[in-house]
Parts: sequence; C-alpha cells; structure tokens
Amino acid sequence: LSELEALMERMKRLQEDKEDEEASQEEMATRFEKEKKESLLVISGGICAFPVQFSFDDELVSTDVSRYVEDPGFGYKDFARRGEDHLPTFRAQDYTWENHGFSLVNRLYSDIGHLLDEKFRMVYNLTYNTMATHEDVDTTTLRRALFNYVHCMYGIRYDDYDYGEVNQLLERSLKVYIKTVTCYPERTTKRMYDSYWRQFKHSEKVHVNLLLMEARMQAELLYALRAITRHLT
Repeated sequence: LSELEALMERMKRLQEDKEDEEASQEEMATRFEKEKKESLLVISGGICAFPVQFSFDDELVSTDVSRYVEDPGFGYKDFARRGEDHLPTFRAQDYTWENHGFSLVNRLYSDIGHLLDEKFRMVYNLTYNTMATHEDVDTTTLRRALFNYVHCMYGIRYDDYDYGEVNQLLERSLKVYIKTVTCYPERTTKRMYDSYWRQFKHSEKVHVNLLLMEARMQAELLYALRAITRHLT
C-alpha cells in the first residue's frame, strides 16, 4: 500500500474498532502516559543557533531570527526532564477552554474570548473532505490526533480520548515535524516538510501547520489562564 492508502486504512480500522469495543479508562491513561514520555524523546530537526540556515531545494537561505527576539536564549523547554518516572499531567477536564478559559479571558479582555474561540473552531473544523486524490473523506479522526498530540507534548490529557489513535495515525517523520514546527519553528526545513505525507496537496499540509499553531496557542492559554484563576481564587 502507498503511504496515503495505508493511512486511510488505519483510519477506517480505528473507526471500526471504536464501534466494536472501547478501551477502558485505565488503558487510555496508560496510552497517554506512554505517548507523553515518547514525545520527550522526539528530536526536532536541525540545530538551534543564530543565524539559522534553511534548505529550500538547492538554494541555501541564511536567516538571522535573533532580530525578532529580545532574548536569544528564550525558547521552548520540555515540560519535564527526560528519565523522570512521574511526569506532570494537566487534566483537561479540570480546566477546559470551553468551560473555564473562554469566560475568564473574556472577563479580562472584552470579546477576545469570542474571537479566539472562533479562530480555534474554524481551524479545527476546516476541511475539504479530501485526502490527496480521494474525495468524501471524513478527516475528523486525523485532525483530532494532530491537535491532541500537540497538547500531549505539553502534558495535557483528555480523559475521553484514546491516545492509541495518535500512535497509529502519526508516523515518526510527522511527529518530528510536529515537534519542530510547534516547539522550534526556526529549525523547520523544506526537507522536513517534504518528508511526510508526500502524496498530499500543499493546501492540506498547510492546514496541518494551522492546526499545530492553534493547538499550541490553546495549550499555552490553558496553562496561563489556569494560573490566573488560581491566583484570583
């Protein structure tokens, strides 16, 4: 099978398995912990340095990104150290965007919650119902896996989501790309972009980037707004 057909077959099988038998809460928790620990071991492409070089075909473009930041040492750090047995988990059910974050951010800055919520929903639900040359495809499972994997990297767990889907739908090269774009965007190269979903259209792969960025923003907001809520109470 081609990469595309294999992915579609896994999506179909996951849907059938879900209809036949759902995993227990204990099993889903175990799968989340496994995925969370493995995400710490995913190494992003390139070396973080200034200036950074990006390879576009045969052309080498040098970009000094330090001009855009006040502190060149500022950047993403894994939420836990590798090798730790008990990694911190942010249970989404205890503090969700819909039930908690939305109302608080609206209170702090009038109407911004509505604008953010509309942006999150628009990107998450955006689809042409296609996968490369295939039409009338329900991509909900795949979009949810992409969004939830980013939150998993930030230690956020949804009790009602089976993280076994992430491991089946997102291959290694895609996970490397996701971590790089989400955590170290200055390291992203065209070679990495080309290395996953080779049969997909550019518009579909651009949608992946949009999903990753919105998932990251929502994860950051959840941590920040939860801290503000605790301070206020």
